[in-house]
Amino acid sequence: MGKRIIPQRRGKGSPTYRSPSHRHLARPGYPKSQETKGEVIDIHHAPGRTAPLAEVEFDNGETTFLIANHGLWVGEEIEVGPEVKVEKGNVLPLRRIPVGMFIYNIELEPLDGGKLVKTAGNYATIIAQEREKTVVELPSDKIKKIDNRCRATVGIIAGGGHKDQPLVKAGKNVKSLRSRAKSARKVRGVAMDSVDHPHGGGDHQHVGVPSTVSANAPPGRKVGRLSSKKKKKGKKKKKKER
Repeated sequence: MGKRIIPQRRGKGSPTYRSPSHRHLARPGYPKSQETKGEVIDIHHAPGRTAPLAEVEFDNGETTFLIANHGLWVGEEIEVGPEVKVEKGNVLPLRRIPVGMFIYNIELEPLDGGKLVKTAGNYATIIAQEREKTVVELPSDKIKKIDNRCRATVGIIAGGGHKDQPLVKAGKNVKSLRSRAKSARKVRGVAMDSVDHPHGGGDHQHVGVPSTVSANAPPGRKVGRLSSKKKKKGKKKKKKER
């Protein structure tokens, strides 16, 4: 009987593959009040994520951590509400943001605090407004329709050039990836034993079995390339006889 492969262990969420809690400064989100104004009192480095966090103190006394936008500075005012100006850093419902604007930290459900587009340098684009939905193009080029009552921040996330700085040595790369529960080293499946991976074992390093697997395969067998989806053949329309 073979061992569980790494994707199975990672999916379980064991401490080995879990991002350490002490490397996460806070969980960013939006204030509970849907209409308020605040001031940025500090910008923090968050080791567990790629983007910096802005500490914002609002008029109602609530202090919230927001994902910092590009060009943010200490002392800048941030407004939250349906009637505020459409300017970078402000938080508005999707229905109030015009087509073509860059946004990030998008809510999937109203008042959930933001779920989409939260990594450094990323942004989504509003491409259409419908009656109850807003059509958004995500950084992956995927088109998604979202409830237009959901909120989002106008602008681009800060920290877009974090990959430009060289790590210089392997040890820094290990520690930087450890913050996000990722491994700096990746062993090929064909280099493992047969008990450790479906591609392992044999007289030499080769897959030995078809590398294309079904999308319905169990997690232990879903390694290699997923098979392409079969296109549904539509009924051909008969040509009208003249």
